[in-house]
Amino acid sequence: MTKLIVFTDLHMTAEGTTIIGLDPFERLRKGIEHVNLHHADADRVIITGDLTHRADHASYLRLKRLLSTLLPPAAITIGNHDNRGRFLEVFDAVAPDEHGFVQQAIDFPDCRVLLLDTLFAPPYDYPASHAGLLCERRLTWLDRRLAEAERPVLLFMHHPPHPTGFTGMDSIRLVNEAAFYETVLRHGNVRHIFAGHVHRTIGGSHRGIPFSIFKSPVHQQPMPFDTPNPSLSVDEPGAYGIVVLTPEGLQVHTEDYEIARRDCVIA
Repeated sequence: MTKLIVFTDLHMTAEGTTIIGLDPFERLRKGIEHVNLHHADADRVIITGDLTHRADHASYLRLKRLLSTLLPPAAITIGNHDNRGRFLEVFDAVAPDEHGFVQQAIDFPDCRVLLLDTLFAPPYDYPASHAGLLCERRLTWLDRRLAEAERPVLLFMHHPPHPTGFTGMDSIRLVNEAAFYETVLRHGNVRHIFAGHVHRTIGGSHRGIPFSIFKSPVHQQPMPFDTPNPSLSVDEPGAYGIVVLTPEGLQVHTEDYEIARRDCVIA
């Protein structure tokens, strides 16, 4: 049974800087230590974008050094806080697709994993490029990878491809939802969609396909739903996802590793 660990929205910053007083390096370091201790048997650690906060060279280098301490192998794609060219320059072992997008297919015995690049850039025209996009080339790549799949498919992407109920974040979700779902539903083999971007733990289904969205290791999206500003952040425990394939389907867990305890007692 394939076991996947999912991190999203790492928002790494340069040394000596923080986000709302939180150190992304230290928070992620604790998450990696937790994975190495409890999930070293994972088949892959999948990281779904917003690798850095400002897409600067120093932050990518700092992140690369930290990710090198992971025991399971990692697979990475990018989000709206990233710069595709700068990422590929630093993470030179990552092979983009034939058009330069940070996408890949990974086959396991019981599933095919597809990582999608939803960065709506270049140009890096903020705030417009904070929304997500799968252009015709990327949709064609997805269409082909789905057509050739011989097992159930799991999609991993940064931007949710549909509304989540958070007003501000929904304004910068994937902009071509209809084209995405037309491609996905044409094949009927996508079993689950995984995303980040919203910095909350959300689960449900859309157009008949289950989805899961995970929190960040660093800062989270505040409640309630109807906040129009997508930049608001709160200090809540960091988390990662655990996905386990089973003979009948799959299970999705969330580990709030900063407050997780194993020294339990019988009540």
